[in-house]
Amino acid sequence: MNLRVIKALVLKYLYVCSRNTFRALDVFFWPVMDLLIWGFMSIYMMRVTTTVPKMVPMLISAIILWNVLYRAQQVVCVAFLDDVWSRNMLNIWAAPIRPIEYVGAGYVVGFMQAFIVVVVMGSLAGFFYSFNIMELGLHLAILFANLIIMGWSLGLVVTGLFLRFGPPAEALAWAVPFLFQPISAVFYPVEILPPWMQMLAQITPASHVFEGMRELISTGHMNLTHMYLAMGLNILYMTMAGFLFKMFYEEARKRGFLAKYAA
Repeated sequence: MNLRVIKALVLKYLYVCSRNTFRALDVFFWPVMDLLIWGFMSIYMMRVTTTVPKMVPMLISAIILWNVLYRAQQVVCVAFLDDVWSRNMLNIWAAPIRPIEYVGAGYVVGFMQAFIVVVVMGSLAGFFYSFNIMELGLHLAILFANLIIMGWSLGLVVTGLFLRFGPPAEALAWAVPFLFQPISAVFYPVEILPPWMQMLAQITPASHVFEGMRELISTGHMNLTHMYLAMGLNILYMTMAGFLFKMFYEEARKRGFLAKYAA
């Protein structure tokens, strides 16, 4: 892996984003809208019922952390689609760039966007709702890391599907995170899901992250079992995602799909 190549690709993505006003606004607009809507809704719910303690910090933390996963996944996919839409894909693969370097650059940009989103949303949460997400302490870094890795895994698989199935699969860049949202138990505990969905939630890293987050806010302590399970599942899925991406890439290269993206 050549770090200079990764740095060059990261700069390319940053230049594309910084010179496209709408792309830059997209990084902030949707997370801020999510925060405002869910934050004000949770305040309203707290006013009409007192049966759920700490509703506001739970929902605000959930929406902030969900955007971490979403951004990490989406940036990996959209970075690929940017090259497709600009007819730059053939140049990328003709250059001395290996797939691991190309994907690694997407991971770096995804991490940067997710970190910016946490800072921006955390600051607004403090301003509007007097909630300081830094009260989660070092546990916040553990939650962040697990969601980043899951987002990277999803992004890698979806990019592989782009290579295999072409333009018809592009909608997956936005659809896949929301496909996993119900079993990720972002805004509610796993126990309220139907039994068959609970089984799926148990093998979804994000569900353990959000369960651990709610327990941390409710009791001040986190059950580290959730974090161990999340990390173990993330390692497994990242490994599987890597194999799938390599398989799709090799098939696309042999069958000439890469050249078709430049047409």
